[in-house]
Amino acid sequence: MRRNYVDNLRWSAVSLLIVYHAAMAWNTWDEPNYIFFEGNRAVISIVVFLSPFLMPLLFALAGMSSRYALAKRTERQYLAERVRRLLIPFVFGTVTVMPVMSWLADRFNCGYTGSLLSHYKVFFTKFTDLTGGDGGFSVGHFWFLLFLFVISVIFIVIRRIGIRCGKRFDVSRIPVWGMILLGLPLLPLHEVLQIGGKSIAEYLYMFMAGYYLLSDDRVTEKLSKCRWLLLGIGLAAGVLDTYLFLWADQSAAVRTLNTAARWGTEWFTVLGLISTAGERFNMSNSFTRYMSQRSFMFYILHYVWIVLFQYLLGTYSGCGTAIMFFAPIVPAYAAAFVSCEICIRIPPLRFLMGTRRKV
Repeated sequence: MRRNYVDNLRWSAVSLLIVYHAAMAWNTWDEPNYIFFEGNRAVISIVVFLSPFLMPLLFALAGMSSRYALAKRTERQYLAERVRRLLIPFVFGTVTVMPVMSWLADRFNCGYTGSLLSHYKVFFTKFTDLTGGDGGFSVGHFWFLLFLFVISVIFIVIRRIGIRCGKRFDVSRIPVWGMILLGLPLLPLHEVLQIGGKSIAEYLYMFMAGYYLLSDDRVTEKLSKCRWLLLGIGLAAGVLDTYLFLWADQSAAVRTLNTAARWGTEWFTVLGLISTAGERFNMSNSFTRYMSQRSFMFYILHYVWIVLFQYLLGTYSGCGTAIMFFAPIVPAYAAAFVSCEICIRIPPLRFLMGTRRKV
């Protein structure tokens, strides 16, 4: 039986990214962004609240999907599919979408006056902090595709070693408190193998948790009995994490508690969302199928639109913070879906964006 809730959670998480990336224009920790207005703790609270669990959830869902995929594909077929779905779109997005975002950033943040065409040389020759906020080279949000591809390759090696070592442990025998403790390695892993502030070790662990643990229906059934408690703890930890990071004085004790709150947000929210969705979000209808079929293209295309509309509003308007934040979001959603509908009807673009057929 198809686990529709996996697809539904995925498109729901991806749909939040426009709001997430819109809020990054107000970050308070001086992180370069394609469009940066000013620091605003109220707006950036959205990012701080979502960031501990949003991308880890996507990696856990990718691990769950890989479990189902490898049940009907060989490892060779699986890796070939990863090249089509991840590596090709990563290269395509980096050489087509990212130069546009970098050009807009250079114009807005650094006063660049040249054309988009002339800026291509700048993009491919200027290597600074790799964020793209100064017009230099960046892979932007396509880091997720690259990380997921690398993790998929590493995981196949780990899986093969595990198969050769013998019988797999029955994870359904683990009690709920044991499943909670399985999240503890995320605390040290958050600082391991970081690239651009993102830990490939942490996301590999979440991928493996999705594959070995959360893809087992007996595990999610066991978790579902306390799903509201898990979700409640995760969301409460998220509120605490946001407060401690943005609003509290940064003493050593606060930073330690902040680290614990971030871990609780990540692990408890992922467990809570997956177990709750398995019970409450496992439907399939025309809307959920539409969103599921376009979630990957939406991920590829969404960011450039929020950058474009923030650029236009920031360049030609002197509006207040509320309007500056909310006004670009609606047209960005509309433009992202319209561009998905156009691209999905053009076979070469479908291929380059990792979609094999018109849906």
